[in-house]
Amino acid sequence: RTAVFYSISNTQKGLGGISFGSFLIKQVVEELRRELPKLDTFITLSPVPGFMQWLKQAEDVPVSDEERTLLENLDKPDWFENAELTAQLRAVLEPLAAFYFLKARTSKGRLIDSVARFHLGNGARLERINWLADTSDKAMAQSCGLMVNYLYDLDTIEKNHEAFAEARTVVAAGNVQRLISIIGRIDTA
Repeated sequence: RTAVFYSISNTQKGLGGISFGSFLIKQVVEELRRELPKLDTFITLSPVPGFMQWLKQAEDVPVSDEERTLLENLDKPDWFENAELTAQLRAVLEPLAAFYFLKARTSKGRLIDSVARFHLGNGARLERINWLADTSDKAMAQSCGLMVNYLYDLDTIEKNHEAFAEARTVVAAGNVQRLISIIGRIDTA
């Protein structure tokens, strides 16, 4: 009932800023629906390539001194093999990931994450943050192992695209929005 797209990318740099993704995704969804009519959910499993760089370099990362000290453990290559440490880091990193997607911006007001810009700009909804979904060396270095799901709902693609294109609004599922509320020091209005 679910089709999961992995590693959708905009491969031609010269086509940057031109939204072919929505058309292509709609086309693929329609074709899949014809071939497999029981499919009703279309979602991605996507990397978060800029998260760790933002976490280490941005001045607007909303963490306490205690949390910043805890985050120093991310420099240990095998931190995720320690269950207690992993639980502590998860409690800090998942809300920070929600902040990263919903609030953090470049100096020009754009989302930091290029993958998020692609999917959200094409009408997807940020559906879920997946803890330790990819523990490869590259994913740990770029995203602390986080991956996300973007949901493509044909009934809301246009509305979501317009919200993102016109108001820079990230349409996100309630579970992602609730994560940001854990960070009590942040005005989420």
